[in-house]
Amino acid sequence: MGTGSGSKGAIGRTLPVVGDGLRGAFGAVPRCGIGWPAMTRTFRFSVQASAPRPAAEWREIGRRAEDLGYSALSVSDHLDAEMAPLIALAVTAEATRDLRLTTLVLGNDFRHPLFLAKQAATLDLLSDGRLELGLGAGWKTTDYDQSGIPLDRPGVRIARLAEAVKLLKHCFGEGPFDFEGEHYTVRGYDGQPTCIQSPHPPFLLAGGGRRMLSLAAREADIVGLNANMAAGVIDQRAGATATVEATDEKLGWIREAAGDRLDDIELQTRVHMAQITDDPVGLAELMAPALGLDAEAALASPHVLVGSTGQCVETLLAWRERWGLTYIGLNEDAMVEFAPVVEALAGV
Repeated sequence: MGTGSGSKGAIGRTLPVVGDGLRGAFGAVPRCGIGWPAMTRTFRFSVQASAPRPAAEWREIGRRAEDLGYSALSVSDHLDAEMAPLIALAVTAEATRDLRLTTLVLGNDFRHPLFLAKQAATLDLLSDGRLELGLGAGWKTTDYDQSGIPLDRPGVRIARLAEAVKLLKHCFGEGPFDFEGEHYTVRGYDGQPTCIQSPHPPFLLAGGGRRMLSLAAREADIVGLNANMAAGVIDQRAGATATVEATDEKLGWIREAAGDRLDDIELQTRVHMAQITDDPVGLAELMAPALGLDAEAALASPHVLVGSTGQCVETLLAWRERWGLTYIGLNEDAMVEFAPVVEALAGV
């Protein structure tokens, strides 16, 4: 695409046209060169909220997110001070109209696929088809330490997740079936209830390593990019896998594994550092060391979004051009201040 005059966003400002000359908020952003169909999807945004609170407050979070133009509310799945994701999202479904309900992500080792399939289908049915089923192989060592569930090596956990995804898709199909795998055995299961979404709710698989992202590219409707959490904790070691160069490499893995289904994949990124500010460089200098990055590398990462409203809009357009990222996950504490960004990119 070439350059042009731009188009009006929802708040009336002229949005930069994506092309060879696009500049992100902090400098030139080269084209990705990996053949991603970057401009085929419009942006959408989700809010990540998991902290426990009374029912009235929890319902209000969903209503507020929906009113501010967010597409989805997501809940994570750890043994920290968090609510149980499927139950919390069921309450959100009752309180909202169109808001998507996203598990980001369910640890595969914590539930048998048949019981998860029944819970997921129930939530999809009762929400009139709004579930996005996010799954992961599990990574946080404290979840395994506290529960006594064995923490197998990553390759085993990812192989088990791959088998679980295959089994879940059988569960969402029609008629009874048997299944014999390395990790799961099923006899005569006839999945009920039936999902509203056909053939099943969108699968979201997220990760930061090659095996996990390759699985996601082969099987998921939504592929979530994150830092590599193989260490089992979030610390400075993750920063090296959140850089521009690391993200370019991840997109290459996804493209290779996706094959002909590349155009059908929606790409999501989890933004861990998000703030509207007139001094993004100063903020990055303060916060980047926690990520194991310098300020320049942090500002270029697709997991950091800081700057003025206009700068953040330009940065997101640059992310879409370079990497095809259009589904942007923000933390709850950024929901209100990023509402103008969401508004500016509505339908863009």
